[in-house]
Amino acid sequence: MNEQDLTALVNRSLFADLGYADPQGRMQIRRVFCTWHKGLERHLISTNTSSGHVKSLLRRPDACLYFADSQVFEGLCLTGRAVVHREMEWKQLLWHEQDVKYYPLGVNDPDYCVIEFIAESASYYRFDGKGELTKEKIAASAADAVFEDGYARLMKGGKAP
Repeated sequence: MNEQDLTALVNRSLFADLGYADPQGRMQIRRVFCTWHKGLERHLISTNTSSGHVKSLLRRPDACLYFADSQVFEGLCLTGRAVVHREMEWKQLLWHEQDVKYYPLGVNDPDYCVIEFIAESASYYRFDGKGELTKEKIAASAADAVFEDGYARLMKGGKAP
């Protein structure tokens, strides 16, 4: 797999698995809605401020983000760190009108925040092999990229990201 194949895997994934350590140091995984990406390096997740994974990431930002397509046997595990954003500019960026069902107070809901996952290394596999990406290659994938909303593309009648 090359970076283009890996980007295609990420872009067609509506969900990813977020791995982190809980306060007792036990490894945990949460399935998260993850459609905003900037290359392979940065990924945005809207979530509840009160959730256990946010509390854990505020204490220890080390995390991993895993994208997979079981139909074609592909997987990408990004390892890095998570930054929890509560600033309005981040919350507005990810906000969709239908989010009000999860955050009844709207974009100002104190239980609404954004996790920015920043990848520092990667390992991947596919039916035809496996490999790794360095921090430099991951950063290069985002050098000229901007955050893109794959969910909005899907809602406008396009193909699933």
